[in-house]
Amino acid sequence: MILVGTSGFHFEDWKGVFYPSHLKKSEWLSWYVRHFPTLEINSTYYRVPSVRTFEGFDERTPDGYPIVLKVHGDVTHKREHTEWSIGHLLESAEPIRRSGKIAALLAQFPWGFRSGPENRDYLGRVRDAVPEEIPLFVEFRHAGWISESTFRFLRNSNIGYCSVDEPNLKGLVPSVAFQTNGCGYVRLHGRNRESWWDSGEKSEGKSDRYDHLYTEEELKEWVGKIRDLQKQADRTFVYFNNCYAGQAIRGAKLMQAMLDLPRTGEEQTTLDL
Repeated sequence: MILVGTSGFHFEDWKGVFYPSHLKKSEWLSWYVRHFPTLEINSTYYRVPSVRTFEGFDERTPDGYPIVLKVHGDVTHKREHTEWSIGHLLESAEPIRRSGKIAALLAQFPWGFRSGPENRDYLGRVRDAVPEEIPLFVEFRHAGWISESTFRFLRNSNIGYCSVDEPNLKGLVPSVAFQTNGCGYVRLHGRNRESWWDSGEKSEGKSDRYDHLYTEEELKEWVGKIRDLQKQADRTFVYFNNCYAGQAIRGAKLMQAMLDLPRTGEEQTTLDL
């Protein structure tokens, strides 16, 4: 099973591009799930929403709808209050946890988080803080992690590897596809070489870093890799994080078509694919 979605859904610049102009913000999630069978919520990296917000997520998504939550930056970037932060996120997300919609947690570490014994120990600490029944995926930004010893460590620790597509720049993780916990996970960030190092991550989905519209030729490189993951995994998640101006929507829909995936619900959209 291959499930394609985007890294977030609540973006002002998607209005009139993906969301009809007349649609209320409270209806955006309901519209999104008519097009995509899964959602990655990125905003939890910046701020943990209230229980009421998660109740709204539960009310506006179908039974069993898989949602991935990104852990807060305290866990991955500051690396402090780790256990408390993960517990706080899951406590707030109890409405979708109770209904079985939390598919996994994602921990995206910065480029400065390098491979080494101390940081591997920290990854084990993060895994221990997540309830056993909830899968944990880690995304690395530094190429030093890409080795057989890392993949062996992740398998032994029951931690999933997040495959990434990003610019081909020295020190960044190459576009390799592996699964280490029985589930495939792919995030496509775009290939904006010029702005990758300069812009940083200013705010969710708004940095120039993620301003890239994938071409069919670029996505062809991933079709085979995703199909290979599908053979190894129970299911494979594919998320587009190039959210600027609805480009993630374009990429996700194009990928669905290239993988010959069943269309999900209502397909009317102002996007010209």
